[in-house]
Amino acid sequence: MAFEPPERLVRALGETYGDDVAARWLGQLPALAEAAVAERDLTVDRVQAPGGRSSLVLLVRCPDGTPAALKLAPAEARPELERAALTHWKGWGATQFLDASPSDSLLLERLHPEVSLRSLPEAKALLEAAGTLRRLWVEPPVSHGFESVAERTERQAAAMRGELPEDVAPLAEAALAARSELTMSPSEEFLLHGNFRQSKVLSGGRSPWLTVGPEPLVGERAYDLARLVRDRVEDLIAAPSGAALARRRVNKLADALDVDPARLHGWTLFRAVESGLRARTAGRTQESELLLEFAGWL
Repeated sequence: MAFEPPERLVRALGETYGDDVAARWLGQLPALAEAAVAERDLTVDRVQAPGGRSSLVLLVRCPDGTPAALKLAPAEARPELERAALTHWKGWGATQFLDASPSDSLLLERLHPEVSLRSLPEAKALLEAAGTLRRLWVEPPVSHGFESVAERTERQAAAMRGELPEDVAPLAEAALAARSELTMSPSEEFLLHGNFRQSKVLSGGRSPWLTVGPEPLVGERAYDLARLVRDRVEDLIAAPSGAALARRRVNKLADALDVDPARLHGWTLFRAVESGLRARTAGRTQESELLLEFAGWL
């Protein structure tokens, strides 16, 4: 099967898993895609571009003509956990898992990838995002294999510790202190999306808005909501009263979803700083500066 993987995927795989892992999987990708398509007798419409940062998505049609999306991801991305989460949600707030193939590829309900919540005015987008996220927060399945918020953030925190440039050290220390306090007193355990933001919520056929691309874990809702707080960060930074708007958004979303605003504030700080430092390491300077400035406002 001849195709070029989207540039964003190639770049992000190297940043996340290392160039050797990325090169090995990308080299195998045409054969993996061909096998997954043949296994299900699918017809390929096109590669979704720019696509995601950890997987290739082919827009396909099933033998009966039903449109679907075929997702292929390296083992390091743990596609089996996405499969488990989507199976548990059963299409409630999320795209549906369409088959029970044991392969690493996922055949999913096709949504409209060109229409996400980012196409809506900000206030409406946040309202719809909150409603979608609320539906995902359910009890995790018994004997699940998902990591906890504490486990995931400990790995992230380990990468943040150590010698840091003077301009970011105080902010990193504040974020690490917030994370330490939050994980000492976990308040609840729900199945979480793990990477929820407006661009992960797409227009659907059976429901107006459905989420895609979970990186599932279990823990408190404030962690999941924290990524949504900084959506459209570039607009917040550009606004004359951006700092006040950012703090107001924390309180507004916490109130709308019945989450402790102090815990949401702490997780928003940690996740923004962690993402900002990771972007700096990867050379995404502009993204890093926006995130760290936003974090400084909190």
